[in-house]
Amino acid sequence: MTTPSARPLVVDVRSPGEFAAGHVAGSINLPLDTLPDAASRLLPERDAPIVLCCVSGARSDMAAQWLRAQGYTQVTNGGSVGAVALRLGNVIHKENA
Repeated sequence: MTTPSARPLVVDVRSPGEFAAGHVAGSINLPLDTLPDAASRLLPERDAPIVLCCVSGARSDMAAQWLRAQGYTQVTNGGSVGAVALRLGNVIHKENA
């Protein structure tokens, strides 16, 4: 079981190209269209804290709804990548930068 103070896993549901252009340092890329197939392999226990992000919060909202329906209990739609980075005190990382 996860402690309430555990740092959340940040999951970026944008496309791989969008992710490479800039993402929250330490986040994983799990594009929305791959979520149903990849969630059980790539996500932690269903009670672990997960923060989702995308460009505007729309795709991450869809992902959050789907994950909650699958039994994930600590899912947060963090909104945009920039908002999540700011809230968690992380930096934006760019591939090949």
